[in-house]
Amino acid sequence: MSNKPDLFHQKDKPFVILDGSMGTMLQKRGMKPGTIPELLNITDPDLVQSVHRDYARAGSDIVYANTFGANPDKLAGTGYSLEDIIQAAIRNVREAAPDCLCALDIGPLGQLLEPLGTLSFEEAYERFAAVVEAGKNADLIVIETMADLYETKAALLAAKEHSDLPVLVSMTFQEDGRSFTGTTPEIFARTMTGLGVDCLGINCSAGPETLVPLLKEVLANTHLPVAAKPNAGLPDPRDGSYSLSDADFVKGILPALEAGVTVVGGCCGTTPDT
Repeated sequence: MSNKPDLFHQKDKPFVILDGSMGTMLQKRGMKPGTIPELLNITDPDLVQSVHRDYARAGSDIVYANTFGANPDKLAGTGYSLEDIIQAAIRNVREAAPDCLCALDIGPLGQLLEPLGTLSFEEAYERFAAVVEAGKNADLIVIETMADLYETKAALLAAKEHSDLPVLVSMTFQEDGRSFTGTTPEIFARTMTGLGVDCLGINCSAGPETLVPLLKEVLANTHLPVAAKPNAGLPDPRDGSYSLSDADFVKGILPALEAGVTVVGGCCGTTPDT
């Protein structure tokens, strides 16, 4: 039996509330084009903390550290170490949202693994392990927006073998119901459940309504808590605005909650108002 705390159930309410988009909020609050968002943890902590604080005030139980793209390759040449960035990010959550749980947010590496790409499984594992080691003082780990099940396995194994924190794993799916590399929600759910995640789900993708049938597939193939963190629809290519209003987003996510999703938040285009 696991001795990890059960962070994905709330005794006094039916749902665990995640936060919303970090990138959308940073852009709205003046982040310059071309900025590496994770560097703001050090160069402009007040800006990052203002976003965390607003999500906490909006009722989030779990707030994601601004570490989605923090990996050895992306930060190379920035003048900051991986540990510097990740520790600053965790500190920003602790200071701005002290009553919330802090998630070490881990995204894809930005490189395809073999045989589609040139990065080996072992190399991916080592990169993820470095991120996990740098953020071991978070309350939990979230591996999100994954499009390749093979890379997802590397991230999950690194998380499990380099920390004892609870882990949420979330993939993203295309309009045809498969991930970029062809994985179905059923295979994703069965694989992650077998590998010992604590919570699994779907994030990003399109709006909440399009995720409902995919989430039902996940729910049918796991006994674990299931999370939904969809986009606020699709972005307008002209100005980057997202298609769903806050009210439409909430209306669209309700069927997922009725189907059994118990961990919920927002991804690209969502805000504290959502």
